[in-house]
Amino acid sequence: MAAQPLDLKPLTTLRILAALWVVLGDYWADRAGAGLPPTLVAQGAYGVELFFVLSGFILSHVYLESFGERRFSYGGFLWARLSRIYPVHLATLIVVGLMGAGAILLGQTLRHPVLYWPSLVPNLLLVNAWGFNTDGGWNHPAWSISAEWFAYLLFPLFAALAWRLRRRAAAAVVGALALLLVIYPLFAQLAGFPLNHATIAWGALRIVPCFTMGCATYLAWRAGTAPTARIASVIGMASLALCIGLAAMAAPPPLMVASFGLLIFSFANLTTSGSRLFSHRVGVYLGEVSFAVYMIAVPWKMLVMSGAQKLLHLGESGLIWPLWTLYFLGVVPAAMLLHHLVERPARNAMRRLSMPRLSTAFRLRRDETSRNIA
Repeated sequence: MAAQPLDLKPLTTLRILAALWVVLGDYWADRAGAGLPPTLVAQGAYGVELFFVLSGFILSHVYLESFGERRFSYGGFLWARLSRIYPVHLATLIVVGLMGAGAILLGQTLRHPVLYWPSLVPNLLLVNAWGFNTDGGWNHPAWSISAEWFAYLLFPLFAALAWRLRRRAAAAVVGALALLLVIYPLFAQLAGFPLNHATIAWGALRIVPCFTMGCATYLAWRAGTAPTARIASVIGMASLALCIGLAAMAAPPPLMVASFGLLIFSFANLTTSGSRLFSHRVGVYLGEVSFAVYMIAVPWKMLVMSGAQKLLHLGESGLIWPLWTLYFLGVVPAAMLLHHLVERPARNAMRRLSMPRLSTAFRLRRDETSRNIA
């Protein structure tokens, strides 16, 4: 029986920091007299890039060994990933739809085209960030789930390359950095807007350099020697400070993504060195609900701001500091409810099922290919 992958608790804690960074950037304008946000807050969308790099690292950590040793089930992998993202995606899609319909029935004018019906099917099929429509609607953060699904479908390609480079981690990192330096300016030249601004318009491509960086970072961590706990803690805090500093200076996307790779590398070393930094159970628990935080941020925003407009007669002004703070922090308990009532039970129920036909078909094709190569 294969050994279970090491539980890298600091990386779970890192997830809640990324989610709250995204939410802070989105909610800042809802504060009365907010004005222009500080640069660090304005760069909150980079939390999505951090999620993407983390995804490449974690999936390599969990699945690369089994892929290389031909124990990997593509169907089982996809089903496990679908059970991770789809229940919350579907639940928030339904909630946003009900809230949008309710607002219309009450005669309220929606600020955004929430009930944009042409995008419903792409949302349900998780292809809403693949360029099929560019008018959005529904739960906007779901574009990144579509991008994740794109990376999941292509995971065997990422894994095949990573497995070939498993003993050449430096080459993998250099290649990932080179991709960053090429793809960002190339995309901006071809598309007319930066890749790190891509969401429903080709957001699926946005994950590619980040996921690649995550895979390469995993190989570097896998090949490295763990430092002492004290040194690992110092490096971990320094890498976090570096990321914050770069974001505060509005560093270019390739540099930000590269710094996220360094951050994840140093946080993974916290566990292997024996350091307990960022491994407290509260941080780990919040990291476990981070996906729900990210996905429920828009429904929570719609609920709170529409209620505040109705009850407090705010007009165009935002919430005063105390109310805004409750609004911002309130997304966490709302996410906890979503996590415990939907995400966890639905994921467990789905994982008790299986996809034997797809798994078997993939293994048969793989075995046939192996025989042909031999």
